[in-house]
Amino acid sequence: MLLSGGMDSATCLAIATRRHPPVHALTVLYGQRHAREVRSARALARHYEVARHTVLRLPLAPLLASALTDAHRPLPSGRHRADRIPSTYVPARNTILLSIALGYAESHGLGTIYLGANAIDYSGYPDCRPEYLRAFERLARLATRAGVEQGKCVRIEAPLLRRSKAEIVRLGERLGVPWRLTWSCYAGGSAPCGKCDACRLRALGFSVAGVRDPGRRAAN
Repeated sequence: MLLSGGMDSATCLAIATRRHPPVHALTVLYGQRHAREVRSARALARHYEVARHTVLRLPLAPLLASALTDAHRPLPSGRHRADRIPSTYVPARNTILLSIALGYAESHGLGTIYLGANAIDYSGYPDCRPEYLRAFERLARLATRAGVEQGKCVRIEAPLLRRSKAEIVRLGERLGVPWRLTWSCYAGGSAPCGKCDACRLRALGFSVAGVRDPGRRAAN
């Protein structure tokens, strides 16, 4: 389970622990502008009693141009244009993270990789689309010993891919996701900024679902 500490990731972890226990969680510090979400990832891993939680430091920020890896670049606020990929896009991020997870899965004999990617209420990232995930699954079949010698494929599971943020909130409520432990803000700090895409989409999801966000209150 690629665990970031956000609301989608937490809901996905809740699903994974029901479907495919025991779960190994992997959190990657790839050079994002803050590490606040790692605290949430650790708390979620403890809450769900995962078999193993690995926090990997991979300082790629100097190589990946993005508002999420460069604290000097402003974070966009307000809704971005639908035909433009926002500055918070991190080049090849999911490809890098999934590749690490694939190596981990093959090394530990695990058959499924879970991630909280979403293609409905999201920021328009190209590596969150269904066709991308299916393509990576095909790559995994070609690039692993199990795939080449035994025809086995590590599956990529993204159970939230076609759900809106409101649907994710409602599902998380049914699963008992501890929202207070999650973090969604791109800016980091002691409290969510309330302006970035992550904050805006989170607020929209809770509002439409008619659910109060305890994570927001806890941060404030």
